[in-house]
Amino acid sequence: MSVQRALEIANQQDLDLVEVASAANPPVCRIVEFSKFRYDLEKKERESKKHQKQGRLKEIRLKPNIDEHDFETKLKQAISFLKKKDKVKVNLFFRGRQMEHLDLGRKVLDKFIVDLGQEGHVEKMPQLEGRIMSFVVAPK
Repeated sequence: MSVQRALEIANQQDLDLVEVASAANPPVCRIVEFSKFRYDLEKKERESKKHQKQGRLKEIRLKPNIDEHDFETKLKQAISFLKKKDKVKVNLFFRGRQMEHLDLGRKVLDKFIVDLGQEGHVEKMPQLEGRIMSFVVAPK
């Protein structure tokens, strides 16, 4: 059917000619009420968004003089967050004179990044903001 004929039919019925699939050859059109068509599309989008899981940002706190066992516990927690498809922000807090030894904190964060390995990739590299050095890891 030609476009002109479809437009005539749509006008006779007080409806609109809506292009559904423009990529198809020839393009696919429907004769429908446009406001109802748009409402149905928005309803489908809302329904699909309802079933999507929003990636949350979880936070893990460290200190520069963290014990090995505590480090392993925090690492396991980060891995479990990444497996649940959550992003992880790792914060390393400096107190008092610890600010003079930023290199110790940097070593802890570098070891954390290496130990995460295959579970995630660093989205934001470690940087110092005041007394907190932090970075963000996203799941792979």
